[in-house]
Amino acid sequence: MCLVRASRYTTLTERPANRSDGFVKAVVYTRYGGPDVLHLADVPAPVPGDRDVLIRVRAAEATKSDCEFRSFRYSVKWIWLPLRITVGVFRPRRRILGGYFAGEVVSVGERVTRFAPGHQIYGAAGLHLGAYGEYVVLPASAALAAKPKNMTFAEAAAVPLGGLNALHFMRRATIKAGEHVLIIGAGGSIGAHAVQIARSMGARITAVDHGIKEEFVRRLGADDFVDYTTADVTTMGGRFDVIFDMVPASPFRRLLGMLQPGGRYLNGNPRLPVLLRSATTPRVTTAFAPETTEDLTTLTAMIEAGQIRPIVDRVYPMSEAAAAHRRVDTEQRVGAVVLSMDSLD
Repeated sequence: MCLVRASRYTTLTERPANRSDGFVKAVVYTRYGGPDVLHLADVPAPVPGDRDVLIRVRAAEATKSDCEFRSFRYSVKWIWLPLRITVGVFRPRRRILGGYFAGEVVSVGERVTRFAPGHQIYGAAGLHLGAYGEYVVLPASAALAAKPKNMTFAEAAAVPLGGLNALHFMRRATIKAGEHVLIIGAGGSIGAHAVQIARSMGARITAVDHGIKEEFVRRLGADDFVDYTTADVTTMGGRFDVIFDMVPASPFRRLLGMLQPGGRYLNGNPRLPVLLRSATTPRVTTAFAPETTEDLTTLTAMIEAGQIRPIVDRVYPMSEAAAAHRRVDTEQRVGAVVLSMDSLD
């Protein structure tokens, strides 16, 4: 998780949209609840400050985190209180979700030199959120980079969450060619990118997920697949150099027992006991990804070199955000679910 400086919404002085009333469309929610709390509304058009970038959002990933923000139900319980204080005790402070997106630069602040109008970019909005709107304003220092030339906006929007986190953990794993890597939750956004990045490092990969995702995960580079609905990987006698775990309910102690001597266990969605254990056990890593422009630029190069492929499951129009969240909530998606803002053009 990355915290970036929240950008400002000011009294409208410029109109980024082609509307004359100073408003733009966004998917908003004003109370916590199920997917139906999401609805399309007119909101004041955001205006960049001196160090900000105004972005026309073309596509945004509908993530598990977005669904957890919307419902305020978290699979990792220890994070509940600090997030409740941050995002709103009784109702959401930020009405517009969306942390990962692709789009085009519309205008920049006077002190911004990294970007210019017309640049096609993708990136992470951090806890500022806001990418479920036609436009978003972010500080130029946020994790933003040139969109891969060989991806559509929808495909690129599905990269930053999974790609940045997977790159971070696979680097922390110090994977060497020929090592055996177990990825639990390989069919999610982060897991699917981890499969591809570990493959690019020369690893042999065993993936664990629901059986409906086997073909998808094997296509990304997994050598072996375990369907957790019919088999328990911890009883199969395998030994691994690296275990990357994205499932909070995984049996932590049994997984540690599956490591080779010198093996490394990494958890991208840790429960509190695992988080505490990581502070005293060198082979256990739970450090969250910093989500930087440098890492996003690395991902762009990997994508353009063919090392990372698109993982989009379905693309929904902005008006069907509730349906997109239902798709994510069911865990039946095979890849990433994306909202397209172009449906309003």
